[in-house]
Amino acid sequence: MAKAPSPLPLRRRVEPTARLGKTVLLVEDNEDNRIIYSTVLRHVGYDVVEAEDGHQAVALARSTLPDLILMDISIPGMDGWEATRILRRDPQTMSIPIIALTAHALADDRERAIQMGFTAYLAKPVEPRTVVAEVRRWLGTGESTAGQ
Repeated sequence: MAKAPSPLPLRRRVEPTARLGKTVLLVEDNEDNRIIYSTVLRHVGYDVVEAEDGHQAVALARSTLPDLILMDISIPGMDGWEATRILRRDPQTMSIPIIALTAHALADDRERAIQMGFTAYLAKPVEPRTVVAEVRRWLGTGESTAGQ
């Protein structure tokens, strides 16, 4: 009688750091990017809400009042430029930091993003640790202040 194979060793689950009480709205139509950025943000303690297009982004920003928004510019339906313009005109969302997360990497694009109301600008491809560093730069740690 053959001996049963040994079970595979259990991998230790990597637990996220303590919850920070901060919510990030990630607006990204590319599923792979969404998975990568949301996973790393959750791992370091942020709550993440996800949207795939500009219409979802505006609706979720208004309903969840996130502490920060990572906004892709080239998204279906309503693009990130228009979604940001709408959010900047809304008294409930106008003060939420919005970071452009985009493949539009020319100097003119960066300048336009700031003029259109983006708080900061990250050009893709961008390392997940760079995204985390930028989010931390604007949010730090501690309790949520959205909607106040």
